[in-house]
Amino acid sequence: MNDSNQPDDLVSRVKMVHRAFPSGVTIVTTALEGQPFGLAVNAFASITLAPPMVLVCINETSSTYPRFFAGSSFGISILASDQLDVARRFAVSGGNKFAGLDWLPGPQGQPLINGAAAQLELDIVSMLPAGTHTIFIGRVVTAAASGKAPLVYHNAGFFDGGALTPATDRKGTSA
Repeated sequence: MNDSNQPDDLVSRVKMVHRAFPSGVTIVTTALEGQPFGLAVNAFASITLAPPMVLVCINETSSTYPRFFAGSSFGISILASDQLDVARRFAVSGGNKFAGLDWLPGPQGQPLINGAAAQLELDIVSMLPAGTHTIFIGRVVTAAASGKAPLVYHNAGFFDGGALTPATDRKGTSA
């Protein structure tokens, strides 16, 4: 058994399922008393366009976790395919992840990573506990996309989202 009282074989199978699903790599950030904080998150999703809302899930064991409760907004940078070093920097716990990093406060003051494929700033509208995580739902207040290819995470590896090939159906017709 593991910490969540689920059989270990179920947890292993669920991990395999998650690894089969590619996702973009997001850095979720906040500022507290002028100091930036952030972490890598792959649990990011669009909720609605009217009003524009997204969600991110943050693990309560993250050292950045309590800082998200101190403010009323946060930022999201969707990393570009040439930002693998940034993904690795934010995937580890602790330390000043912004030291020597190219970033600026966005229009609403949230830390945003320069050179990202896309950036959002959001006002927190809801925080929902979900097991070991909290789901932060945010209403988008600023949005920008650079046109750069995204960094993609799949099966414990990172990939260039611009190098994807078009899908085909069983008849060989491409999308």
